Amino acid sequence: MESLQTDKEPLKLDNELVEKVLVKFITEEIASAGLSKAVIGLSGGVDSAVSCALAARALGPDNVLGVMIPFKSSSPDSLTDAEKVIEATGIRSEIADITPMAEPYFRENDEIGKVRIGNVLARLRMIVLYDRSAREKALVVGASNKSEILLGYGTLHGDLASAINPIGDLYKTQVWDLAHYLKLPENVIEKKPTADLWEGQTDEDELGFTYREVDNLLYYMVDERRSDKELIAMNFTKHFIEQVRELIRKNQFKRRMPIIAKVSHRTVNVDFRYIRDWGA
Repeated sequence: MESLQTDKEPLKLDNELVEKVLVKFITEEIASAGLSKAVIGLSGGVDSAVSCALAARALGPDNVLGVMIPFKSSSPDSLTDAEKVIEATGIRSEIADITPMAEPYFRENDEIGKVRIGNVLARLRMIVLYDRSAREKALVVGASNKSEILLGYGTLHGDLASAINPIGDLYKTQVWDLAHYLKLPENVIEKKPTADLWEGQTDEDELGFTYREVDNLLYYMVDERRSDKELIAMNFTKHFIEQVRELIRKNQFKRRMPIIAKVSHRTVNVDFRYIRDWGA
């Protein structure tokens, strides 16, 4: 493959080439499933905006459905920003309020805390998206970036779920750069990253560091496989290195299919791995 790297800055990519690769990825993967449409959850954030724009370019705006899925505590700005993405990309859209779905469960579990509430809402949103995908005869297109996937910053079977994910190999800072290239609404790109799970919640406050800080470390730690000694020599602190390594390690279970105990000659995801591409 032609290099996506533009220069010696590790996180800088050739966005024209990135767009070409990702549009082709979406087109081919959806066609390989015998389908021609996509469903995307629109949060009003930059990740879903970029996935949406790429899908619209790959499939045509009429073949992409953006679903806004608010809860009663969601920020009004999230809907407003999602609508700006819809206007910019020309896709079809609808709103599915999950408040009536979530509240009965929360009433039965009155000791539930913020993290569990966030996980429930993320999984309810995915129920909506997969149901819409069945109605539309479409695939769910994901919007989790590489930073989130590596750090485990997402909900298993919630926002981490999708049929295909065009931006999962882009760090958050690379998603921001691509969003500028795609000419998406500036306020969507510049707003503080948030899952909008409770009032005032932001990704970086929860993580304890910024995406720009961690993306530089992740690139050298993961992509270049630098040792801790090398990373310290590059002015990353020992505490930060250990913190990030531990997040990657303990969240490995979110990055793999369920582990299947092997009792036969050909076991799914052990030695029969390419179900979508192979015949029997």
